[in-house]
Amino acid sequence: MTLPADQHQLSYSEYLKVPELLQHQHCLTVPESHDELQFIIVHQVYELWFKLIRHELDEVHTLLKAGEDRDIWNALRLLRRVKAICEVLVKQIHVLETMRPHDFLDFRAVLNPASGFQSVQFREVECMLGLKDEKLASYTSGDPRHPELQRRLGEVSIRDTFYALLAKRGFDVVRPEDRDEAGAQRSMATLKRLYDTPDEHPLVYELCEAVIDVDEQFILWRRHHIMMVERQIGDKPGTGKGTTGDLDGIRYLSTTLNRRAFPDLWSVRSLLTD
Repeated sequence: MTLPADQHQLSYSEYLKVPELLQHQHCLTVPESHDELQFIIVHQVYELWFKLIRHELDEVHTLLKAGEDRDIWNALRLLRRVKAICEVLVKQIHVLETMRPHDFLDFRAVLNPASGFQSVQFREVECMLGLKDEKLASYTSGDPRHPELQRRLGEVSIRDTFYALLAKRGFDVVRPEDRDEAGAQRSMATLKRLYDTPDEHPLVYELCEAVIDVDEQFILWRRHHIMMVERQIGDKPGTGKGTTGDLDGIRYLSTTLNRRAFPDLWSVRSLLTD
């Protein structure tokens, strides 16, 4: 692309909209609680990362639907990027852990009834990976992005396309939602052969490992998040209690640890030949 001769010379601040960004951190406590600004910024940064993850996963999905070798290689590259972003998400939790429980409780009351449980973008990412839950989505009905989340619920997920790609390449697999017991046995036997002899289909094997890398990072993020919440509030209900069907706080969060977008790729490891 060639810029016009009279193109305005952008500054760093203009390009990144830094003045606008810095206008969107509003503490609600009076007098201002010292750690509230940190809490707001960390969560705003999370939302920016979620936006980038959505952007990358949309492209991964497009590439997997195309399904040629070069497309899969590019999908692998972008999945590595998503994994790297997720590793940053986990690290960010430790910034929140620098708060003492007293410091968080100093401003926690002003959060009610808002809760991270209501992050529409995080729910979108889950949908894109195949972890769709209409009940959870319903708790974001008042958010401006809720229609986008509803669209994601109705779309084909990356997990769906992953199974379709494997089937197109001659692997006898059926996505979990569509198979009976016989189909499940054939699918697991096929994945076992792939994992027992990874060098026979290296590109497909690397794709399997790339999607499970991303799956693992989200599991780790949930685990670290739970520990951070427990360090701050113990087993108290979350701030969203009453607006999220009481599906908030440590007791609910602990139930999410088994949510896996690619459960077959975890299960197959137990079947591998010694």
